[in-house]
Amino acid sequence: MAKSKKTKKKVDKAARKASTTPIHTLTAPLPFLLRKEGHRLLIFLLAFGLYANTLTHDYAVDDAIVIYDNMFTQDGLSGIPGILQYDTFFGFFKEEGKANLVTGGRYRPFTLMMFAVEWQLFGRSPFIGHLMNVLLYGLLGIVLYNLLSLLIIGQNRSGKREDRLRSLVLVACLLFVAHPIHTEAVANIKGRDEIMTMMGALLAFWASLKYYYSKKIKYAIYAMLAFFMGLMSKENAITFLAVVPLGYMLFKRQSLINSLKHLWPFMVSTILFLVIRTLILGADFGTQSMELMNNPYLKLAGNNWVPFSGAEKLATILVSLGKYLVLMVFPHPLCHDYYPRSIDIMHLSDWSVLLSLAVHIAMLGLAVWSWKRDKVVSFGLFFYFITLSIVSNVVFPIGTLMSERFLFIPSLGLLLALASLMTRLDKKVLYLVTGLLILLFGLKTITRNLDWKDDFTLFTTDVETNPRSAKLLNAAGGTLTTTAGRLPTTDKERKVMLDKAKGYLTQAIDIHPTYRNAYLLLGNAHYYLDEYPESIGRLEQVLALYPDYADAKKNLPVILRDGGKYYGEKVHDIEKSEALLLRSLELAPNDDTTIRLLGIVNGIKQNYPKALEYFEQYRQKNPDSASSYVNLGTTYQNMGDKDKARYYYDKATEIDPKALNQLVPQ
Repeated sequence: MAKSKKTKKKVDKAARKASTTPIHTLTAPLPFLLRKEGHRLLIFLLAFGLYANTLTHDYAVDDAIVIYDNMFTQDGLSGIPGILQYDTFFGFFKEEGKANLVTGGRYRPFTLMMFAVEWQLFGRSPFIGHLMNVLLYGLLGIVLYNLLSLLIIGQNRSGKREDRLRSLVLVACLLFVAHPIHTEAVANIKGRDEIMTMMGALLAFWASLKYYYSKKIKYAIYAMLAFFMGLMSKENAITFLAVVPLGYMLFKRQSLINSLKHLWPFMVSTILFLVIRTLILGADFGTQSMELMNNPYLKLAGNNWVPFSGAEKLATILVSLGKYLVLMVFPHPLCHDYYPRSIDIMHLSDWSVLLSLAVHIAMLGLAVWSWKRDKVVSFGLFFYFITLSIVSNVVFPIGTLMSERFLFIPSLGLLLALASLMTRLDKKVLYLVTGLLILLFGLKTITRNLDWKDDFTLFTTDVETNPRSAKLLNAAGGTLTTTAGRLPTTDKERKVMLDKAKGYLTQAIDIHPTYRNAYLLLGNAHYYLDEYPESIGRLEQVLALYPDYADAKKNLPVILRDGGKYYGEKVHDIEKSEALLLRSLELAPNDDTTIRLLGIVNGIKQNYPKALEYFEQYRQKNPDSASSYVNLGTTYQNMGDKDKARYYYDKATEIDPKALNQLVPQ
């Protein structure tokens, strides 16, 4: 009997132990995917798999600014000092002052240094850039899992509650890596600044928690270094100065004062970053620009751009914030560009404004109400508001209405709150809902990645999604014009593309009547179609607005010259030809081709003395050109001076024995 009671006690003890142990720890052998290591691998593989189809893509959008057209990046390791000493865009503009066209300036050297190292090792390789983005995104998912585990679950916990929280963390991470709103940050190589900013902030938060538990100073140092990396990738990391104490208050039951004490490693990094940034860029953190492409809250009053009223600006911002929520719930269609007038000038009485305001007030109320009822929901909603604040245009202007990449970090908050609500469901229902969401998100992510193949694909796709963005219309018109310009003039597709480009660029000007680049590109589209009066007219329009516009001043004499040639050779309107050529010569008095063409025009008009004058100028500029002597010989031949004609013909054949086979008709 004694032996039986002893055995019963052992059985009861084992049963009690089993009742407080997560189900997955009772399985023998343990299924790998049910352990933490399996969770991490699953997150990484999902992230990699969803973005694997970007590996064959080319560069796109702002990759030119930070990679293949940036003089510092192209210098590889030797360009790193320049990257550290200047605004992020200086290496692209290559001129003092131009980088400041972007509101507040940009100092984000860390990812540029990464690109410089990659250029040093692999040269121009979009494959390496995309591969690094995908790998880093998968690693970010693991870092996120580790942080949320330590923040929400803590250390050395077990039982049913730990099992639910582990599911919550896994679901949140899987939804995060699958959500299509992140395609802009991952599929675009330049978007690595978003990845590394979040990576640095999350690693710093994780290290802070490790320091909280272990009191080992090395973790505080890790937090400093990681947060500094995040800040040097993009300024948005600074919002974690509010996120970190929020986490300590909610999950570690710290008072506000004690929670703020955990910020000291973050403050050291922040002060160092701000000092460096100020030394490089000055103290400008976002002044008001009066250019629509750098300040979306402008409108035309007569012929002048003036700021929105306070009510108009607030209303327009509220609609932008509402659109963010819509994209989080239903991420279709997606677009990389939301410049003016993607969202028109709004008013506080508009229903969409009132609805957005009501939803955001309700979200804020839910965050407060959940403070003691569901800490994860409360943390998630506050996280969303805090991290979105810096790109909301409420704190300071950011130069655009909105952007999907701005949701990269804030999206975590909403997905975390959603995961907390989902884990209240029955396990089977939870698995079903999670799987369905990942399937839908994943399909959208994979198909959206295809649009990021290159500039042409992206611009011509997104302009159909968002035909009210002047910048996107300009980009689509520009890429169509450039692509068509490379095609043979006999290619039927060439005219189709140029006509479409003209339509987009005309719409861009309708939205933004002083958009100088749109005028220039529209002039180019007309030029490729031999529509010279229209091309010249567009360039004259933009030069009337911007007399010092260098690109237009460079293009106009070329278009006038080629127009003169066209009217002379194809239309046989010699008077029109000469008029255009004379205007071209006035703007570019040293252009050899224009001088030669004027000689030909005057020869056709039988104004031989004037023709000789132009041909002699051409010969002096091109003494080794056989054609220059042929032109002079032919003119003297037409004048009846056979001796001089023979002299110049002989000079031509000395240079090129076949020169007389190319006589210019007079």
